[in-house]
Amino acid sequence: MEFVYEAQPMRIVMRPGASVTAVAGEAEQLGLRRLLVVCGPRGAETARAVADALGDACAGLFAQARQHVPVEVADRAVLAARDADADGCVAVGGGSAIGLGKAIALRTELPLIAVPSTYSGSEMTPVWGLTEHGTKRTGRAPSVLPRSVVYDPELTLSLPVPLSVTSGINAVAHAAEALYAPDASPLVSLTAEEGARAMLGALPDVAADPGDLEARGRALYGAWLCGTALGATTMGLHHKLCHVLGGTFGLPHAETHTVVLPYALAYNAPAAPDAMAALGRALDTDTPAQALWDLSGSLGAPRSLAQLGLAEADLTAAADEVTGKAYPNPRATTAADALKILRAAYAGDRPPVWP
Repeated sequence: MEFVYEAQPMRIVMRPGASVTAVAGEAEQLGLRRLLVVCGPRGAETARAVADALGDACAGLFAQARQHVPVEVADRAVLAARDADADGCVAVGGGSAIGLGKAIALRTELPLIAVPSTYSGSEMTPVWGLTEHGTKRTGRAPSVLPRSVVYDPELTLSLPVPLSVTSGINAVAHAAEALYAPDASPLVSLTAEEGARAMLGALPDVAADPGDLEARGRALYGAWLCGTALGATTMGLHHKLCHVLGGTFGLPHAETHTVVLPYALAYNAPAAPDAMAALGRALDTDTPAQALWDLSGSLGAPRSLAQLGLAEADLTAAADEVTGKAYPNPRATTAADALKILRAAYAGDRPPVWP
């Protein structure tokens, strides 16, 4: 057995109410006295509560985060941090807010505290993304990894069921790609399988009772593990497809992951039997791609790219962009292969069993 595993230097706090009671303590532990709080417009009320809890340690609130982190928004946020003479940043919200916090950390090397309100898992990875001129660039940098992550199940109680479901399946996508990544290790594989099991078990309970705090906590636990697994490995075909569809064609992030994942898994399945076995255990099935498609539909999630607004005429251009740059994946993918996957995801039919 041979592998390399690098532990990430990070503190995790998870408890109901922690967004108000723990953030100031985390800032104090890091020696931070002037923090810029960043969020999206929809998360401004929650972010203000965090800002109020910080008291004099809050140097300002920047509420302009947007999906896929447009570079012009990142430029304004960096300027706001510098104008406020901030010595740290607190990102409150989903992947868009945390992505913006990472962009600030990338440019300024300010320490980042993440307070997630969805299940995106971005807070656990050193991966950053910026969108400019219709293209989403991603990279990895130790400086963007949050120094502290505060998980508060109460923050997710107001997350609508449809977004809870798609955000959760987005997290499962992280676990899936970690399971067949070339740099996976035994610990990563265990983490990914447990994360997928926890998330896929929690989502039906969240959908049945959105106010179930215990189920919301299990979903956050799953998101933590799924994100941790992705943060320790390299992304493959699924994430490349979604980055192109989101960054170039403007499709919504979590919903795109939800639609694409069963088809990416079905395509990779013949080349990744151990990963499929792990996902099968998490879903209690021998056909994880098809079972995930069934689960998404039963919980009311979108199941086709057409539903998300992609034009059929854009499929060929998307396939060409997906395969225009090399990336690791268990199965080689030509532009024709990518187009087959995208056509299947566009139609939204049950994922085929690829030879």
